[in-house]
Amino acid sequence: MKICHACNRELSLGREIGRKDECPFCNADLHCCRNCRFFDRAAPRQCREPQADLVRDKEKANFCDYFQFAERNAEAGGSAEADRTRTALDALFKK
Repeated sequence: MKICHACNRELSLGREIGRKDECPFCNADLHCCRNCRFFDRAAPRQCREPQADLVRDKEKANFCDYFQFAERNAEAGGSAEADRTRTALDALFKK
């Protein structure tokens, strides 16, 4: 499902996201890096798409041609995934 990066609420949009579209709940920009499936804090320039141009403000609307809205769970979010990864690494390297 499509989840707003700012308010973590589910969006039910029956069309592609346009550059000027905003979240109906919090008015955050939707066509932004934080909502893109290529966004990755650990990747160079925080983007896994190597041909994408640098976008400095990851929460503001941009003109990136590679934008694809990320599909994720509202309750999972980015921190839960990081916690699962950290737990797996701790188990792997525990003394």
